Amino acid sequence: MKYLALIYAAAEEEPQPNTPEFNEMMAGYQTASETYVNDDVFVAGQALQPVETATSIRIRDGKAILTDGPFAETKEQLGGFYVFECDTLDDAIKYAKMIPTAKYGTVEVRPIMTFD
Repeated sequence: MKYLALIYAAAEEEPQPNTPEFNEMMAGYQTASETYVNDDVFVAGQALQPVETATSIRIRDGKAILTDGPFAETKEQLGGFYVFECDTLDDAIKYAKMIPTAKYGTVEVRPIMTFD
């Protein structure tokens, strides 16, 4: 089964670029990604541009309403994701725990729906 690990964090709580903490976090991402590939559970993963670059789309009364930025005001922002192919939710959680952002943000794991 495929599982999506959504990575959320508040910008002010993230390690800032060009700091030892940021370098440590990035090394953690590299290690996690290598583990996923080596364990043959990696399907996909990407970091996202900052939330300020988002465009939200809502259709109301048949008309598209475009809004710059996120639709909802939230402290934590979606920053990236991984897709794992795992036998069980417990396995997916094991891999999601390796995501460095879990130390200061939130990683949400969800099974991906399969349509026949």
